[in-house]
Amino acid sequence: MKLLLLLCLLWLPNLLVAQNGLSPQVQIKKTNSPIELDGVANEPAWREADVAGDYWQTFPMDTSLATAKTEFRLTYDDKFLYIAAVCYKTTESDYFVTPSLRRDFRGSGIDLLTFVLDPFQDQTTAFLFGINPFGVQREGLVSNGGATRDDFDLSWDNKWYSAVKVYDDYWLAELAIPFKTLRFKEGSTTWNINSYRQDSYLNERSVWSRIPRNFLPFSLAFPGKLQWDQPLRKPGGNVSLIPYVSGSVSKNHLAGTGTTAGFSAGGDAKIAVTPSLNLDLTLNPDFSQVEVDQQVTNIDRFEIFFPE
Repeated sequence: MKLLLLLCLLWLPNLLVAQNGLSPQVQIKKTNSPIELDGVANEPAWREADVAGDYWQTFPMDTSLATAKTEFRLTYDDKFLYIAAVCYKTTESDYFVTPSLRRDFRGSGIDLLTFVLDPFQDQTTAFLFGINPFGVQREGLVSNGGATRDDFDLSWDNKWYSAVKVYDDYWLAELAIPFKTLRFKEGSTTWNINSYRQDSYLNERSVWSRIPRNFLPFSLAFPGKLQWDQPLRKPGGNVSLIPYVSGSVSKNHLAGTGTTAGFSAGGDAKIAVTPSLNLDLTLNPDFSQVEVDQQVTNIDRFEIFFPE
């Protein structure tokens, strides 16, 4: 009986966190004035925007507010979702850690700020956008509810814009994410959203919508709510075109024949038909890389997957 009571007390904080009534909410309003990405955030839309803060620690502990204070605001127009975030420093020095300046960085113990967007509110899949104090971007997809580290995939690449500026006691990041980059239902008024920050100086990881320490920071089990001021319209057609042109010149010196030239052109197209359906088209595929494929002899019953 005592053991059962002890287990209930240990799991009580997690049960309280899981209640939807405790999920933080943030309002987002449309702006008619332009937003300039310069790391300053002095536009009128930011002054009128709702402020989201009070990040909770998720490492090393998950029972108190974060030591490194973080705040963010959101606004949007017809084409972009804008985020302005202020990450306060706990030291006067510009002490930041990053593994490299390469896009799609990852790892623990580094400085970063990340936003996780779940437009369908299914708590299964989400878009992830992150940035560090040096302005390096990363974006990815979260699947399977973010239950394991393998559910975070950085191979997804898309176009979005950002700017970062470091001040004496904080660094400020501005993000502009095109609606065409995201998938969502037309007319939706609520999204799931969360944000987490890593501070290398304090070795602290914090989240906006509280997540227990035994869950990953990109877990979709404990989302906050993003409330839109009006139903969202369809973002328009999302079409990606990747053309190619190749040429070749050859001559058989032993046979003494003349020079022959070759030319080829084609491309790929990806068309978003619906929020959950893509149409992939290919015209005249380019197999120029086939000759450098690694030769593999298959002696088992499992099929082989090549890079292409």
